[in-house]
Amino acid sequence: METLRQFTETVSNLRQVFGTVNGNPVTESPSELANRNLEVQTNPKLGFVRNRVSKMFNFKQWVILVVCSLAILKAEGLFVNITFVRNAVARGAVCLDGSPPAYHLHRGSGTGINSWLIQLEGGGWCNNVTNCLSRMHTRLGSSKKMVENLAFSAILSNKKQYNPDFYNWNRVKVRYCDGSSFTGDVQAVNPATNLHFRGARVWLAVMQELLAKGMRNAENAVLSGCSAGGLASLMHCDSFRALLPMGTKVKCLSDAGFFLNTRDVSGAQYIKSYFKDVVALHGSAKNLPRTCTSRLTPAMCFFPQYVARQIRTPVFILNAAYDSWQIKNILAPRAADPYGKWQSCQLDIKNCQPNQLKVMQDFRLEFLSAVIGLGRSSSRGMFIDSCYTHCQTETQTSWFWQDSPILNRTTIAKAVGDWVYDRKLFQKIDCPYPCNPTCHHRVFTPQDAPPI
Repeated sequence: METLRQFTETVSNLRQVFGTVNGNPVTESPSELANRNLEVQTNPKLGFVRNRVSKMFNFKQWVILVVCSLAILKAEGLFVNITFVRNAVARGAVCLDGSPPAYHLHRGSGTGINSWLIQLEGGGWCNNVTNCLSRMHTRLGSSKKMVENLAFSAILSNKKQYNPDFYNWNRVKVRYCDGSSFTGDVQAVNPATNLHFRGARVWLAVMQELLAKGMRNAENAVLSGCSAGGLASLMHCDSFRALLPMGTKVKCLSDAGFFLNTRDVSGAQYIKSYFKDVVALHGSAKNLPRTCTSRLTPAMCFFPQYVARQIRTPVFILNAAYDSWQIKNILAPRAADPYGKWQSCQLDIKNCQPNQLKVMQDFRLEFLSAVIGLGRSSSRGMFIDSCYTHCQTETQTSWFWQDSPILNRTTIAKAVGDWVYDRKLFQKIDCPYPCNPTCHHRVFTPQDAPPI
């Protein structure tokens, strides 16, 4: 079991090494890594990973590693073709570089043929022209850079043993290429940069195409997302509900999208300033929930804690109380830690000093206060574990596996499934770190996920 845990951490590290764009951790599938083969061959990080793996495993462990690898690859055995929304270009619904939006759709079957799960891709944001220019030359800013075939696993898997409640639904991965969590809309395009800030138009164009492909007849529909996609699932939750017939049962799932408005370790409001820049650059204000912007500034309405309470559609919050992305980029960003005192702690929570753990425990309490402040409505679901990780619906080992994280004797997949199908209300908060032995704590390298 320990070897399996080491293996899953190594897979996680491999994904992180080859999946960081613009300072934001991005989970890439085996198909994406294969499509980036030339880049991998020339990437100096590859040698580091090989050395790390060779030191970690002896021959017996390598045998187990191979078996585990085959199991993971089997779980990710479905590859889905990309679909470009080419008619969206004429409406100005485009990625940062002006290319068309894209998504991957795998059709449902049997009892799930009229049920839809829409998964919004994550990948951070860009808050100034320089960052957006860098981003527009990657898959997070251009559909020209996206792989044609994407592996569907975890919440997108088509195998009942890996995804018991949604395996036969129509499952969609909406690609993220605007840098604003699908909220931006600026008509003008500066010819000097050719940057297009059209995230809200991208959102609507993709939804309209999916409605035409059968989603308008959905009996069940779930809007979910990870990280920046998890934030988008909250921002667009009620508007998603409005697109569908009243008879459709609609719910929203936010995975690692509950970004906290808090001060960093230096006392500065780094993330508040960052989100303010994102909202201003992308012209997001008019597309944020009016239930929030009627009370607060648009920048504040980019934070879920000020938006989620007013969402009328049922919402499930899935988040780590010690979210690794937030610890690195909100609590202790580089601007607040110029001498790198937090770096070792950020790479591996086991390296954290007592005073750093105290700060992280305080962060957890503040995070929980914000989440609990949403209320305990019977329509709300909640799975807040005490793991050091980020995004748990898109990785098979955290979503539904032999040793997946458990809260109240329940896996994430079961908790979400019970809530979606109204089998059981799930609103649980984990005890403080390090109490949960089932956690898969992420371990990073210095090259992983440069800060925003």
